[in-house]
Amino acid sequence: MKRFSLLIVALLTLLSILSCCQDKKTEDFKYIVQVFTGGWNNKNYETADIIARIDTLSDIIPIEKVIIGWNLDAAPYKEIGEFLHSKGIQMILWLPVFSEIGEISDCDLSVDLWGNAPSSFALQEGENFTFFCPSSEKNISNFTGIYEHYFSDCGFDGVFIDKIRSQSFLAGTSGILSCGCEHCDSLFALNGVDLDEVKQAVESQGDAFFSKGNELFERFLEEKGEVISASVGSICDWFHSRGMIVGMDLYAPLMAEYVGQDYEKLSKKADFIKPMLYRMTEAPAGIGFEYELMRTSVPGAEGYPEIETDLEFLKGQLDIISSASCDKYPGIEVNYREEFARTNPEYIKESIQAVKNAGFSGAVLSWDIMLAPDSHIECLKN
Repeated sequence: MKRFSLLIVALLTLLSILSCCQDKKTEDFKYIVQVFTGGWNNKNYETADIIARIDTLSDIIPIEKVIIGWNLDAAPYKEIGEFLHSKGIQMILWLPVFSEIGEISDCDLSVDLWGNAPSSFALQEGENFTFFCPSSEKNISNFTGIYEHYFSDCGFDGVFIDKIRSQSFLAGTSGILSCGCEHCDSLFALNGVDLDEVKQAVESQGDAFFSKGNELFERFLEEKGEVISASVGSICDWFHSRGMIVGMDLYAPLMAEYVGQDYEKLSKKADFIKPMLYRMTEAPAGIGFEYELMRTSVPGAEGYPEIETDLEFLKGQLDIISSASCDKYPGIEVNYREEFARTNPEYIKESIQAVKNAGFSGAVLSWDIMLAPDSHIECLKN
């Protein structure tokens, strides 16, 4: 009887420890929220409204960082930063790198293997998805110059770099087969990838070139990732030398390699990454949206079956992301847009719980908290 009592005590103690660990794990889970202040020239929100929104949300969920940008008016950031820092929240500047910068700087366009610029796409004001060469030193200098000229004295704790990729299948195969400019051509050649050979293979094989297992296509994608990673790495070094945090916006693993994003290489340069695990977004970066664009663009390619972006799919993507070298904050869309992001509380709760169960540092509530219904945040309270 005494042994039985001791066993019961031991089991109760173990359950108590496990419960405490689970509570600790829940308490350690932090949120990053995003605010899209508007494109370079058109402001979306009043400063007081942004502060009020974040203040309300911080009473519901623990907010660690606010990613905010990229309107050029510096005054709101200074006021918002003062408010955030008073609450112990970091302010991270949201900036596009290889897209949008051409609207305010003279940039070198990204071109495909035939020298043509892949087509663009306008999602909303300030987001036109026109891409520029990732290896151009001029483009990189323009990007850092934008930060220095407009944002360097605003009090940002770090930078969140977006559009660190090529165009996607949004522009058909032309978007994927870029950049093929003279400088990028030389970089590909250094690692044994002849872009003329790639071009000839595409012309002779058609859709079959893009099939899973095509060695030349895979070598092209690998080297494309190397070119982009090298440039992004130099940008990260530039910000780190100034004592700033660097976060990255990344495609979901399913589609990342096609746009030149190598998780292993990029995560070694970042302080945190935000994989865009957008399962209900019918727009660029939406997983199902991008995957179907690929299937439509190369219907004759093999190895791309239909998929369901359900909970099991999400768990699989999280498993892949878990090997990244930095902090991982998967992005879950919480804003509601009737035309292309019909999110709901059940979807958000399911997604966040999966992220928690996978043991991640936290999650990013994407991509504009100002457009998130209250129900989409309150469902995360407990």
